[in-house]
Amino acid sequence: MKLLDRYILKKFLSAFLFVVIVLIAIIVVIDFTEKNDDFIKRNADAKAIIFDYYLNFIPYYANLLSPITVFIATVFVTAQLASRTEIIAILSSGVSFRRVMVPYLIGSSIIGAVIFYLTGWVIPDANKVRVEFEKKYLKDQYYNVDRNIHRKVAPELYAYMESYDNTRDVGYRFTLEWIEGTSLKQKMEAERVVWQPGINKWRLEGYKNRTFDGIKETYSAGAYMDTTLNMHPKDFGNNYALHETFTLTELDKFINELKNRGDDGVATYQIEKYVRFTSPFAMVILTLIGVIVSARKARGGVGLQIAIGFVLAFVYILFFIMSKSVAQVGSLNPILAVWLPNLIFSAIGLVMYFTVPR
Repeated sequence: MKLLDRYILKKFLSAFLFVVIVLIAIIVVIDFTEKNDDFIKRNADAKAIIFDYYLNFIPYYANLLSPITVFIATVFVTAQLASRTEIIAILSSGVSFRRVMVPYLIGSSIIGAVIFYLTGWVIPDANKVRVEFEKKYLKDQYYNVDRNIHRKVAPELYAYMESYDNTRDVGYRFTLEWIEGTSLKQKMEAERVVWQPGINKWRLEGYKNRTFDGIKETYSAGAYMDTTLNMHPKDFGNNYALHETFTLTELDKFINELKNRGDDGVATYQIEKYVRFTSPFAMVILTLIGVIVSARKARGGVGLQIAIGFVLAFVYILFFIMSKSVAQVGSLNPILAVWLPNLIFSAIGLVMYFTVPR
């Protein structure tokens, strides 16, 4: 690494840390002002607010804002270098503009690698604590209001409940069907299905069981029966921000569970997984665009270039949010939804590289 690389890289990384600290400080102040009444109303103690909430709140939002912070840092540093004619001096010495971009590429790659590790394994564990705090002190009591609940609990076994009371862990009008191909082999019905925490089983109360063998039907009934099923009370509980609390390993396992059940909500967790892999690439792309945007010396100073940087970064984030929303309702493949903003902005970056005067 040459002296020029170390010079730009040091400025870039220090600017990134500075922007992160400033934005997080502002967000924490705004968040505390907004939620202070809830803290007082629900008797949240200071230790829990500081260590359970804000200590885990900071890395979450630092990661969430990382694409825009790395972009702002890039524009700020490059615009300063351009305003002091340092970019012109570097190019006049025979260094190509492509070579000037190398330290930015190194810096964004370092940030991307760190963010990938944090979002994969560190931040999800912090989110577990933060989300539990929010459920306890900031969110209203959760009640499961779903109706006509269907679950695939095994390859050929399907469960149905008319409703589920998550405060008592009781399901009503329960049906369990074993379907082989297009044939119904067994059907069990119960007035209620109740979770038994001591033995980790479901108790079917007032059950009726029918077994079919061709045209032959066998019928049995009883007051109750305990059985093990591939579903748990947590499946019907509050899933607020659940996707943010999984490490990559846990996320893969949970996605497989949802697929085996035939659950419709798998897209949310797939998107969360793919986002963690695409974020580092987004930082590299936005960094290179930022260099191109701000490398030219402007008469009005760096203000306009920084403003342009803000606009482009927010357009990217807006486009990314829209793609995720479309994918979550099933209108777009999750992988395509996550990669589409990066692909489009990569194309924009290439066009700008060859057309924007420097």
